[in-house]
Amino acid sequence: MKILHTSDWHLGHVLYNNDRAEEQQSMLEQITSIVQDHKPDVFLIAGDIYHTSQPSSSIQTLFANSIMSLHNANPKMQIIITAGNHDSAIKHEIFRQPWQALNVHTIGSINRNDIFQHIIEIENQGFVIAIPYSYERNIPEDFYQTLLSEVAKRNTNSLPVILSAHTTVFGCDFTSHQNADEKIVGGIEAISIESIGEGYDYLALGHIHKPQFVDDAKEKVRYSGTPLPISFDENYSHSITLVDIDSHNQTPQIQTIEIENPHPLVSLPTEGFASWQEAKELLMKFPDEIEAYIRLNIEIEDIVPSEVEYQIKSIVSNKKCRFCYINTKRKNTQINEITPLTIAEFQQEEPIDIARRFLEYSNVEFDEQMQETFNQVLEIINQESQNE
Repeated sequence: MKILHTSDWHLGHVLYNNDRAEEQQSMLEQITSIVQDHKPDVFLIAGDIYHTSQPSSSIQTLFANSIMSLHNANPKMQIIITAGNHDSAIKHEIFRQPWQALNVHTIGSINRNDIFQHIIEIENQGFVIAIPYSYERNIPEDFYQTLLSEVAKRNTNSLPVILSAHTTVFGCDFTSHQNADEKIVGGIEAISIESIGEGYDYLALGHIHKPQFVDDAKEKVRYSGTPLPISFDENYSHSITLVDIDSHNQTPQIQTIEIENPHPLVSLPTEGFASWQEAKELLMKFPDEIEAYIRLNIEIEDIVPSEVEYQIKSIVSNKKCRFCYINTKRKNTQINEITPLTIAEFQQEEPIDIARRFLEYSNVEFDEQMQETFNQVLEIINQESQNE
């Protein structure tokens, strides 16, 4: 059985007010061409089709048209779609019945009353257990293993078994995900691979954006990653995964197929931070014809000079690139220790003392001009409060 594994399309994503419909259309066309070339038996999307749970009508149309194109590229192929944490489960469930006429299976939520509907049998090819994202408290006890055990009973011909889930597993590389740690990524708490159970030949995961095999799982557990970068920190190649498995209990053969982005996300410098003058020179030297998104990584002592934004706009005015933002880092990264306050002590503090504490903690000098400005703003706020 040949499976094309992808996830985290995030259709409708906007990058610093820049519409990305052209990039997303290009991504979908490339994926359709890959389907046409490789003719997989199963096309598997492991969650986060959309970037928000309320995508616009144009984005929903883009998705529907892409599914039609995928079907037309390989009519016998089974298309299996599960909802991710960014998706609306209801939107996936609404069109479940009509989509099935085109061999499209959409699973938006876990059905506790009929958990075996998550088992999709591909005739004479294998089994796919499709699990959408769900809060942990909504997942029945031993859910994964119950489904795997049921498939084991049905799988009398030793066909390949695929399990798909949109979740975080311990040991994954969550590079580029903000506010993440080894226990929780993107609001999803990590689970162990062992807790998922035994009996699958390939675990097709979604949610983590970096394509990867997970530790100690050899080539059996994989995040396909997002085919299109969502942030500047996703500075790695983006791809979809082609999986080939002959029979149950055999090692899958894995091939990654890179997806090209017509508008790459570029950080200047590409590694680390530079002074404003150095970053400015890099921006000036950036090729005029490349239609990239640009982020400048600048090391500062205090604040970004007010004239910087004007100079950047002037530099890029004759270039095809789109400037997005300045990513700053202070030269003095030492963090001062701060003494915690009780609620009673905090209530006795004057506003200016609280401001001074915060700025000292941030290694910013609270000079006379700043204190005067603070007092003026505080006076205006007090006057407005009295007039209400």
